[in-house]
Amino acid sequence: MNLVVPREIQPGETRVALTPDTAARLGRLGAHVTIETGAGRLAGFPDEAYAEAGATIAADVEAGMTIAADRQALLQGADLVLRVRKPPLTEVPLLKRGAFHVSLLDPFNEPELVRALAAQGVSAISMEFIPRTTRAQKMDVISSQANLGGYEAVILAARYSRKIFPMMTTAAGTIFPARVFIIGVGVAGLQAIATARRLGAKVIAYDPRPVVEEQVKSLGAQFLRLELGATGQTKDGYAQALTAEQIERQRAAMTQTCADADVVITTAQVFGKKAPLLVTKEMLAAMQPGSVVVDLAVESGGNVEGVAYDRVTVSGGVQLIGLANLPGRVPTHASQVYAANLAALVEEFWDPAAKVFAPRLDDEIIKGCLVTHGGRIVSERLADRKK
Repeated sequence: MNLVVPREIQPGETRVALTPDTAARLGRLGAHVTIETGAGRLAGFPDEAYAEAGATIAADVEAGMTIAADRQALLQGADLVLRVRKPPLTEVPLLKRGAFHVSLLDPFNEPELVRALAAQGVSAISMEFIPRTTRAQKMDVISSQANLGGYEAVILAARYSRKIFPMMTTAAGTIFPARVFIIGVGVAGLQAIATARRLGAKVIAYDPRPVVEEQVKSLGAQFLRLELGATGQTKDGYAQALTAEQIERQRAAMTQTCADADVVITTAQVFGKKAPLLVTKEMLAAMQPGSVVVDLAVESGGNVEGVAYDRVTVSGGVQLIGLANLPGRVPTHASQVYAANLAALVEEFWDPAAKVFAPRLDDEIIKGCLVTHGGRIVSERLADRKK
């Protein structure tokens, strides 16, 4: 089976779908692994490392082919394509009928792409749709990448802050710890709490789900309790969307906490929908000049009013960090865990006798993440979304 890893072409994407270690791991299963020239360079994995791991490096311009022609031939010969980002529409016709394509597909927001993959006869797996079950935990890309995003958010905040995070007692006096307010206690939020605490900050965290209070306190942070009425979480563990009234009450209650904070980090996202607006311009105006706000939800619309996509701006003296793809700022480890997630998926459904990736269509994991197959859109989640 020809397993292909193309170079990522989305601007700013530094990650790669397989590391040399995972390429070797899948090669031992019997897959013929081909890596496009330069695919791992930005993540710190040179072509030579893949070659030493037993992978084939796709021909480059020195072999007499243009890069475009080389990529076209690579995709046309693939039985299984592993990548980080969704494919551009222009590359879908290059995929052969019956091939598998596995990536972060963004299917809720890419209906045209999903229809094109179905029409091409490609079996497309969306890694965002991996069920959040114990068995599928090792394939959970959302969690593995959010974990690194939460870490990087704190590092960015510390870099841009005019204050240090830990308390210090010196001959010149005592420096009090920075106050960090983290909104949203999913995987990213928990890692942000842990990282800020390691750096010595005083941390307050908030989430509409009361069930996370114990996790927040176990990390040494204070949990902000707000009386919003009935709140909860979905079967996948995500926070349920709040009503308009609950959102207004939440903003009013958080205004003073934001004003007291040196750093605010927002992580709240509702899967498949625009991120909720949590920090308004009025709340920013109440913050001290020099304060820092990091918006992890900027790629899905942003939690902070006025945040600029993939930029650092200033509003009333408050620094707004809207940098996109935070896991991609630590691409070596982001690629390591993403590749491990993909390898776990391939191994779970590998047929050792035929040496092919052969997922069972009735398996609960595949039923959850398979979006197109046999010329049709088969995802129940997409069907439910249309209702």
